[in-house]
Amino acid sequence: MYVKDQDSFLNAVCEVNADTYAPQQLLHAVKSIESRLGRQKTVEKGPRNVDLDILLHRNTIFDEENLSIPHKLMLEREFVLRPLCDLIPDESLPTGMKPGSFKEHLAVLPQSVPPLSSSTPFHPTLPPLTPLSSKRPTHVMAILNLTPDSFSDGGVHPSEPSSLLPTIRSMIASGATILDLGGQSTRPHALEVSPDEELSRILPTIQLIRSMPEFANIALSVDTYRASVAAAAITAGANIINDVSAGNMDPEMLPTAAKLGCTIILMHMRGTPATMTKLTSYPDGLLPTVASELQARVNAAEKAGICRWRIVLDPGIGFAKNEAQNLELLRRLGDLREWEGLHGFPWLVGASRKGFIGKITGVKEASQRVWGTAATVAAAVQGGADVVRVHDVTEMTQVAKMADAIWRV
Repeated sequence: MYVKDQDSFLNAVCEVNADTYAPQQLLHAVKSIESRLGRQKTVEKGPRNVDLDILLHRNTIFDEENLSIPHKLMLEREFVLRPLCDLIPDESLPTGMKPGSFKEHLAVLPQSVPPLSSSTPFHPTLPPLTPLSSKRPTHVMAILNLTPDSFSDGGVHPSEPSSLLPTIRSMIASGATILDLGGQSTRPHALEVSPDEELSRILPTIQLIRSMPEFANIALSVDTYRASVAAAAITAGANIINDVSAGNMDPEMLPTAAKLGCTIILMHMRGTPATMTKLTSYPDGLLPTVASELQARVNAAEKAGICRWRIVLDPGIGFAKNEAQNLELLRRLGDLREWEGLHGFPWLVGASRKGFIGKITGVKEASQRVWGTAATVAAAVQGGADVVRVHDVTEMTQVAKMADAIWRV
């Protein structure tokens, strides 16, 4: 029996190198960690501030009064099997014990009501992203390009940070919970600026925002593929790294994000902004290829030390995709979210004002592609996006709210 009347809690499974520990030695080490963390236990199988359990230890079968390995109750606990299946879904208990893979055992368990969800923090005072929660709200990420050459709003925003305050206040009042600051354009064939120039464009604005108490509850994202820029921005007060290359364009990006301990958005792209328009061939199918290439970036991020719960994925609308491929990604985002290896991650979709919208609607001026963008936002919400990245915050917040009311039930 379990105590069911308790607050929600976070549960995680991790793999550690404990090969040199005998089972009882490992138990002693675990209890020492609990003690240092201030564990307090008042009710058997009830709430406590920290609880570390040993689930598996190599292929060991061990049973003594104070310790059983494998953990006797692990197969009946969804909150154990679900995160375990993020690590080793196809593994099973040692030979001679109950057969079947862990994902097979998870599949036959009754689902919790409300359903359990993974949890991705992105700001100290805001609720985390919970991509498996059916009633979760869609977050609006407002684009704040501090560049002279971005495709739709380059040079629109003043370079003097204090002059940006009316725009920032308007974005937040309209419903944005995240501001995405960029100092390097990633439009096709955009010229690269130096890291120093990129930082000179974004750091003063980050510092200004973080100096003002009225903006304490807004998350800041830095749109960069450079590790040095990301590190400086996070140190200055940004919360999220938004890397269009998913760490491919700077080998130091993933290790840097791991050291910073922040949330990172990994977007699917091939090549660079200068070459991506020529890399739109997907002979094995768009979704299978995007999924496998994103999975490779997730694997690289985890190998670099980034926690799984610090990763947000982005299908990369408009990056190494043609018009038909962009539409397919919007149409089949739900399938991509459920792809093996990608299930449980939060997703960001950024189709705002992009060229394929102009071609379909006949609207040449990027800043006028509001209605076409609205359709992509509605499609993204229906497909399960957790965050939509947009220019027109007032209008797209209304679209997201209406789409949430229809589909997030």
